[in-house]
Amino acid sequence: MKKLFNHIIALLLLATVWSGCKQEDPELGPAPTSDIVKFSYKPSQDNPNVIVFKNETPGAGRANWDFGNGTTGSGESSTGAFPTAGDYNVTLTVFTSGGYASSSQTVHIANTNPKMLDGPEYKALTGGPDDADGKTWVIEKDYPGHIGVGPIGDPTPSWWSAPANDKAAEGIYDDEMTFNLNNNFQYIYNNHGNTFVNGANAAGLGGVAGGDYTLNYNPPSNLTWSLSEQGGKKYITISGGGFIAYYTGVSRYEVLAISENELYLKVGDKATPANGWWLRLVPKGYSRPKEEKPLKALDLKDSFDGTGKISWVAENIDLVTNYDNPGPFDVNPSTKVAKYTRKAGNDFQYGNLQVTLDYRLDLSQRNKFKIKVLLPGYNNYSTVKPTVALKLQNSLEGGNAWASQKEVVHEVSAYNRWVELEFNFSSISDVTKYDKIVLQLGGEGHPNPGTFFIDDFELEK
Repeated sequence: MKKLFNHIIALLLLATVWSGCKQEDPELGPAPTSDIVKFSYKPSQDNPNVIVFKNETPGAGRANWDFGNGTTGSGESSTGAFPTAGDYNVTLTVFTSGGYASSSQTVHIANTNPKMLDGPEYKALTGGPDDADGKTWVIEKDYPGHIGVGPIGDPTPSWWSAPANDKAAEGIYDDEMTFNLNNNFQYIYNNHGNTFVNGANAAGLGGVAGGDYTLNYNPPSNLTWSLSEQGGKKYITISGGGFIAYYTGVSRYEVLAISENELYLKVGDKATPANGWWLRLVPKGYSRPKEEKPLKALDLKDSFDGTGKISWVAENIDLVTNYDNPGPFDVNPSTKVAKYTRKAGNDFQYGNLQVTLDYRLDLSQRNKFKIKVLLPGYNNYSTVKPTVALKLQNSLEGGNAWASQKEVVHEVSAYNRWVELEFNFSSISDVTKYDKIVLQLGGEGHPNPGTFFIDDFELEK
C-alpha cells in the first residue's frame, strides 16, 4: 500500500512538472485568434525602404512573417526590404500548439530606391542605378533564330526560326527598347513609327487580322517595366499592354537568358495560346564576335529513318522523316524515307532544308554529295520546277550568305521512281568558308506547292 501511495505521488509530481513546462514553452499555449494578433512597424533609421516589424500579440507563440513582396521572415522582430514604391500586404501568423491565427496590414512605400535593385539581372537589363538614361536593346537581326515560334511549352522554337536579316522589310530591326532602373522603371519603346505585328493579334493595336505585317503605330509614352520571379522562372512585364518589338497581344515575357550582351525571351500568343514566340536581343550597337570554326572533313550521312545525326532545319517547308517509302524499288529499296513538301503562298517561295555545321567543310578532302530523290508524277511541273539544288553557304554572312554561295542544280526528268544525284563541288575544293548546306526541291521564287521524297544523303570520301 505504501508503494502504491508513493507511485501516485510520483505521478502527480511528474504531471506538475509537465504542466509547468507546457506553460513555459511558447509553442504550447492556447490557440490564438486573429483579433489578438497584432504587430507594429517602422522604417529603419538608415533607409525608409527597409521596414522593421515587431510582434505585439499578447501571450506566447511562434511568429512567421509574409512581407507581401515575395519574401518572408520569422521571429518576434523581423526586417523586410521594399526597394520599389507601392503598397504591400504584410501578414503576421502566430502559431501555438492549439492552432494559429493571422493578421494583415498594408505597408505603403513612398519612393523606389534603385540602389537596392543593383542585382545582376537588373544591372544587365538596365545598366544599373547609375545609368541615368537606361539601356537600349534591339533585335539581334544578324543572328539566326532572333525570332522563332513553336509550342509554348517547348524550350526552343521548334516550328520556325528566322534566318539572319529575314525580316529586314518589316520595320522590326530599327525598334529600340530602353529599360531604365530610374524614373520609376521607365520603359521607352521607340519603333520609328511602325511595328511588326502578329496578324492574328493585330486588332489589339487597331489593325486588321490576317498574316503578319508592319502596322503604323505610335506607342504610349508612359510605359513601365517590372521584373518578377515565379516557380523558379524570371519574367519581364510591360505595363499598359506594352510589348517588346513584335506584337503578340501578350506583355509578360519569360527570361530564358540575360547577361550584359544577351536578352533571350519567350512570350505567349493571345490569339493562339498554344503558340510561343522567341525573341533574341542585344544592346544597341553591339555585334556578336564572329568565331572562326575549325576546318574538318567528316562523314555526313542521313537515311531519314530516325538514325541520322544531321540536325536539319525545315525552313518554310514541311518535312516528315521516317516516312513509308512510296516506291521501295529501283535504286532505293529502303523502308523509310523523308517527305519534303513545298507550301503554297508567297511567304514560302524560298523554302528549303538546311543545316549549319559547327565546323567549316574541308572540300579539298571531300567535295561530292549524293542524295536519292523521287519526284511524284502528280505534281504540276508547269508551276513547280522538277529540280533539286544543293547550295553551300557561309553562315557568318547572315542574310547575305546567298550572294557568295556555291550552287549545283539538277533537273530530274524521270518521275515516280527513285534516282540518285551527285553534286560535285570539286571546282571549289580550295574554298574553306562554307559551313552551311541548303537543300532545295521544286525551285524557288514562286509560290507553288509540291511534294517530293528524299533519302540517303551523304558526303562522299
